[in-house]
Amino acid sequence: MTGAGVDNEPLLQRNIIITDLNGEGDRSRKYIEGMVNYKGEKLLNMINNHQFGGWKSASRLIVLGVADSFVFYGISSNLISYLTKHFGQSTATAALNVNVWVGVVFMLPLLISFVADSYIGRFRFVLACSFSEILGLGFLSISALYGSINSTSCVGNTMESCAYPSSLQISFFFLSLYLVSFGSAGNQSCAPAFGADQFDGKNLSECKSKNSYFTWWQIGRAVGMAFSNTILNYIQDNLGWGLGFVIPCISLIVALIVFLFGIKTYRYSVIDEENEDYFFGIIEVLVAAVKNWRIPSPFNTAQEEASEGFIAMPNDVESSSNHVTIKKVEDAKSLLRLMPVWTICLVYTVVFSQTMTLFTTQSSTMDRTLGREFRIPAASMNIFGGLSFILFGVIYDRLFVPLARAITGKPTGITTLQRIGSGIFISAAGMVAAAIVERKRLQTAIDYGLVDLPNETVPMSVWWLVPQNLLMGLATLLTSTGLQEFFYDQVPNGLKSMSLSLSLSMFGIGSFLSGFLISVIQQVTSGDGKYGWFSNNLNCAHLDYFYWLLAGLSTLEMIAFLCYSYA
Repeated sequence: MTGAGVDNEPLLQRNIIITDLNGEGDRSRKYIEGMVNYKGEKLLNMINNHQFGGWKSASRLIVLGVADSFVFYGISSNLISYLTKHFGQSTATAALNVNVWVGVVFMLPLLISFVADSYIGRFRFVLACSFSEILGLGFLSISALYGSINSTSCVGNTMESCAYPSSLQISFFFLSLYLVSFGSAGNQSCAPAFGADQFDGKNLSECKSKNSYFTWWQIGRAVGMAFSNTILNYIQDNLGWGLGFVIPCISLIVALIVFLFGIKTYRYSVIDEENEDYFFGIIEVLVAAVKNWRIPSPFNTAQEEASEGFIAMPNDVESSSNHVTIKKVEDAKSLLRLMPVWTICLVYTVVFSQTMTLFTTQSSTMDRTLGREFRIPAASMNIFGGLSFILFGVIYDRLFVPLARAITGKPTGITTLQRIGSGIFISAAGMVAAAIVERKRLQTAIDYGLVDLPNETVPMSVWWLVPQNLLMGLATLLTSTGLQEFFYDQVPNGLKSMSLSLSLSMFGIGSFLSGFLISVIQQVTSGDGKYGWFSNNLNCAHLDYFYWLLAGLSTLEMIAFLCYSYA
């Protein structure tokens, strides 16, 4: 799209502040800054103008988010089962592969989002990523039909006697899997940013709607996760993975059609020459800062900038020779200010990654019968995290926020930092609950003489896992949603997708760290013939020790976050 650039407005730190209490926004603005319609025309700053943007447009992005979540969690929550049963991988290897794939999904946006912000545009990028995701799912369907263990070749039900897929089949599977990861990465970073673009942050009424949008975006993703953990996981375990990949592919196609029908209603972010310089401008600032870190600044603001923790620029800060302008410096600062939160919250993302791996592994060993014949899929217990998110999400948005708003006077009810900190506390409680349940499961295995019988079901109901899933769902509602809103609000328009990608990258790093921790701990604890914490025989493993470790790290994380918040 073409049009006028976005004004270099001051960044609003920590909370959105709206000075117009009448809810009419800034009347001095003739146009909504940085936004145009599908014709490339500027949008008038008119009250109750619902022709472009608003909920009617943003809701289409939520539909796309539901479909993407259905795909992502439909794969990630049960992928460890697919890799162990159909590729014959060990628990530790399969968990590592799942963590790497999930990590790529969350890390990739950091590398590609600047293309959406600066060159292609968020709408076009969401479109391209959706096509990539659909293509990958189609290939996965083919791979599932022709690229897994041939069960007819197995003798005596032992994995050693099975005919494994060829290296070509395995390569095709992972190529397809990472096509999906590219599409999901783009949708998870650019789709919520494009949806938030449909609301004017300088209008009080639309500011409230934008705050609700991030909550409902996550609720929509929780709905997609709930469907994947019930319907899709059951289909994968009982009717085949081929069908288990085709169904999410069809759902994503339907969501894409819904998204495309809104072309004439969207507000589009302007891309101009300034936007194209955002990413590389930040790189220039960082390079210039490194080169000139010894040079004292003659500006009066030098001490102030130093107190903020940033390196002052030399006299020629705006010279044509280095192209480093005050605006680029401010853009770089806006991202650097996010790094303390990014760093502290890494522990939370490590905790979050267990819901897609070890929680499923725990479930697979327990009594999952429902009625006389029905057997709950192991990954389906994650539905309680989704249900928790949906239930508490509605309560939070419709009851808690209005009540808190009346008390605090803030449009968002409580600050985003308070929201994030509350979720960190609850995630620590979730790990404590998981450790207690796992200790109970291990003791039950000992009591019934099942320690050396890993394929036997431990006579302990899978419903014991409900509390930890409920707590993690509530933690996700508070922390994950709070992080998205916080990172979106703290940067200028041209860095919105990149900032959301930075928040997603935490989950990628967390997934990588989780895989790294599992590998290192297993290697250390399995010496001298010991089983280790993550033994394939879970009745001899110690997942409870790992959960306690994460609970302790989460406690330290909470202390660090409180120190940062009140600094």
